[in-house]
Amino acid sequence: MNVRGALTIVPAIDLRGGKCVRLLHGDPGRETRYDGDPVDRARAFAAAGATRLHVVDLDGAFGTGENLAALRAICAAVDVPVQTGGGLRTEADVRARFAAGAAFVILGTLLVEAPQEARALVERFGTRVIAGVDARGAQVAVRGWQSDGGVDRDALLRALPSWGVERVVFTEISRDGAGTGYDVAALAAAANALPLRFSASGGARELADLQALRAATPPNVDHAIVGRALYEGTLDLAEALETFG
Repeated sequence: MNVRGALTIVPAIDLRGGKCVRLLHGDPGRETRYDGDPVDRARAFAAAGATRLHVVDLDGAFGTGENLAALRAICAAVDVPVQTGGGLRTEADVRARFAAGAAFVILGTLLVEAPQEARALVERFGTRVIAGVDARGAQVAVRGWQSDGGVDRDALLRALPSWGVERVVFTEISRDGAGTGYDVAALAAAANALPLRFSASGGARELADLQALRAATPPNVDHAIVGRALYEGTLDLAEALETFG
């Protein structure tokens, strides 16, 4: 284990049309659909030792539908907390995810388009609300990463502690699904400057990417979300959990 501290590996399940998919750079036209039921995937991840799951409703994010039934089935099937994002634009959306069994919700677009409402949700639900900061370089993207939010990434990050946010899912969109490693330089800069806990997202392909993340970032970068690498077998979940547990 690296002396810099443990790293929680969080397997991702991205849902579109009730199925497990991965998108390259968040592009809905560059989808890879994987065989298998999302519930079976969730059970397998939990059986391998995962202590948290990351479930994204891509239809919700794109405004083309929702996958609430699949989320509900996943939450009922595993005994580990599930965090969920994608399409959370109102308090009713948040309450519906909690009612489906999610332990945490991730707000992204709402942080930019309705910051007062997002802040009120953090005040109401506390640490069950996670901020999702998804950016291409310095610019935050919204609406399933399809639109430029017109907000600077670092300015948004600096605002979050005053809202009561404690954890951020930090995604560099250009790396998401690409298997080119996390943006460790940007993560390290943000984590060294801010009193937040960070979940790194986007880019892991193999164990070396997780090792590079752990070696180059401070201990408050303590979660790593992994998706495509698990589905395509370039990263073994049990090995990663043993290495960083």
